[in-house]
Amino acid sequence: MRTMTTQVNTHEAKTQLSKLLVRVQAGEEIIIAKAGEPIARLVPIERETRDRQPGSARGRIRMAADFDDPLPEELLDAIEQ
Repeated sequence: MRTMTTQVNTHEAKTQLSKLLVRVQAGEEIIIAKAGEPIARLVPIERETRDRQPGSARGRIRMAADFDDPLPEELLDAIEQ
């Protein structure tokens, strides 16, 4: 779902690439032009989505027997500093 299209020249594309990519990630399409002639298009990659499968990780995740034991005092002290 693209919101708008913007055209920039190659110099601006080179100097502002990070900012342009943020805009593309937000859904904007960026056309890169050389001497006013469009030569490339930056568009977001459309990710394939899959429905969740409840239980699909069954048997793959292990929880340590002591996962909810209190943390050692020396670790708590280090965290609180």
